[in-house]
Amino acid sequence: MTFISVTRLRLRSRRYLPSFLLNVFLSTWQAINAEGFKGGKLLVDANQTYWTMTAWEEQAAMKIYRNAGAHRQVMPKIQDWCDEASAVHWRQEGDNLPDWIEVHQRLIKDGFLTKLSHPSPDHLTRNIPQPKSSKTGTIFHPRFNYARNRVSCCDVETLHVTSLHQNDNFS
Repeated sequence: MTFISVTRLRLRSRRYLPSFLLNVFLSTWQAINAEGFKGGKLLVDANQTYWTMTAWEEQAAMKIYRNAGAHRQVMPKIQDWCDEASAVHWRQEGDNLPDWIEVHQRLIKDGFLTKLSHPSPDHLTRNIPQPKSSKTGTIFHPRFNYARNRVSCCDVETLHVTSLHQNDNFS
């Protein structure tokens, strides 16, 4: 089984964008180096909205990632930076990441809202728009294969991000 974790964040002001993007980079770097990470996607959507999806060997691996490092440091800032923030988690068979339509449906059905300092009216009414972008998003893979005890084939000095058109299978 694969554990999927999804977040949808909408920045309430462009002034938070530089800090937000830096923290996206740092959190992504942390994820691709985390034990149990299988792969993920980032989607930049309309209206300063950002979607993240990560796949994990188990929920415990995701929690270790979530509660440490760059990700842990940025989580409290989301309350002030965002006017919409929601998340959803589930287990699934196989390693393929779902498309954004399925992610949106799961977020509507089973998702939870983050407590925010400045929530939008849509956040307060649980109105979560479907992604406007039809793109796959930026796909990222684990940098280190813990099962084989080796670094992936990427240059270890760069973030291992693949093109938008590659296969979403992380097996």
